[in-house]
Amino acid sequence: MSSSSQLLRLMAWLSPVFPTGGFAYSAGLEQAVTSALVRDEDSLSNWLEILVRHGSAWNDAVLLVATLRQTSSPAAIAEIAGLALALSGSAERHHEAVAQGKSFREAVGFWFDDALPADLPLPVAVGLACGKSAIDPETALVAWLNTFVSNQLQCAIRLSVVGQQGAARILARLEPVLADIAQKAANSSLDDLGSAAIMAEIACMKHEILQPRLFLS
Repeated sequence: MSSSSQLLRLMAWLSPVFPTGGFAYSAGLEQAVTSALVRDEDSLSNWLEILVRHGSAWNDAVLLVATLRQTSSPAAIAEIAGLALALSGSAERHHEAVAQGKSFREAVGFWFDDALPADLPLPVAVGLACGKSAIDPETALVAWLNTFVSNQLQCAIRLSVVGQQGAARILARLEPVLADIAQKAANSSLDDLGSAAIMAEIACMKHEILQPRLFLS
């Protein structure tokens, strides 16, 4: 495949119109806003940077690149998928990973003659698709992390934390962070998994009983 074809695939798979676009899940952000942990542009930017550097977004990046490297080994991919699900800190996180993985698998099948394995959590499914398309790990990670942050910002706009101008400022502010973390994750192994974003994990748990709510997580 040409590099332009690879880029087109990556942009399509991580675009807002794909079934995994950030329209249903907030990854605990809705609870963080309700609890006033995230209340304005600065606190939102800090929240997202912590998730990328030390939280679930970092773990997902490590899992994605580990899967990409093991594209030809179904046994290794199954093991990584099990580990990814075991790292889900709450029922909502588990459901989010499985449901979005299923949606991604079904949609990405239009690009491949053979279907991806069933029951893959989202970062594992994306990593496998990228591996099958020989997409460079760091390029895949930059796109993945940017999409994660963009989806979170879409949620924040719907929650009236920021407007589109504020979201754009945060994207610009976090650009070097995303590039740095993508590079680190590209050189990571499963031994580098680990989360220290305790408040974010608690927010995901508390969201399970939040009423009313806009998002499924």
